[in-house]
Amino acid sequence: MDTKDKITEQPSRYDHLEQMSVGELLQHINEEDALVAQAVTLALPQIEALVKAIEPRMKRGGRLFYIGAGTSGRLGVLDASELPPTFGVPSDWVMGIIAGGDQALRHAVEHAEDIAERGWKDLLAHHPTPDDTLLGIAASGTTPYVVDAVRQACAHGLLTGCITSNPNTPLAQAADYPIETIVGPEFVTGSSRMKSGTAQKMVLNMISTTLMIRLGRVQGNRMVNMQLTNDKLIDRGTRMLQDSLGLSYNEARQRLLEAGSVSDCL
Repeated sequence: MDTKDKITEQPSRYDHLEQMSVGELLQHINEEDALVAQAVTLALPQIEALVKAIEPRMKRGGRLFYIGAGTSGRLGVLDASELPPTFGVPSDWVMGIIAGGDQALRHAVEHAEDIAERGWKDLLAHHPTPDDTLLGIAASGTTPYVVDAVRQACAHGLLTGCITSNPNTPLAQAADYPIETIVGPEFVTGSSRMKSGTAQKMVLNMISTTLMIRLGRVQGNRMVNMQLTNDKLIDRGTRMLQDSLGLSYNEARQRLLEAGSVSDCL
């Protein structure tokens, strides 16, 4: 796929950015960001199909892996790392893999995304099974590290999906369930950390949150299995129990701390 064919590499709709005022820059970035939700809306059928395919596998004990490079990889790691404290799930239910390893979370690792065979090798360290799912994340849809990992995962019987910001990419062609969020050219030409990254974050939130709800980690509209890792969360859990059980604040707090989670008190 040639660079000229990638929407993510097309020139920005705006020019002479350095001549704009702060207010103009912010306004135009906001105008572009408003297009992201529209693109995600159009992709809802693709997202739904993927989630429906993942759910039975996770109920059988399968795991969900995100794999990406740069911004895409960081967003996958971020989403995965937030699920244990939010929903009280084991850290290996959903895992993020980034080209270049943990060092790449803070510092660019040169050419890490260009080593095609490395993505599958990094996944192999987690001993994947056919009940697992690999979700490749790449705005361009051409990142060798991600594309090859998805192809190898398919060949070894894993369920595969992807999130990309270009249509008909090698990554989408390799995945069982492609998700294409076509957000258009970036405000700063080629800077896919902007609209493409925002779309990826939105889709990852939707996928993981929906799965956690379907897997019984939410009751009503509340995170009843959240880990009590700070005072804010203890207070939130205490108030949940007050509302549900009609207890005083102190009674609810004591019961929560003894049980360890809201769900164990209900």
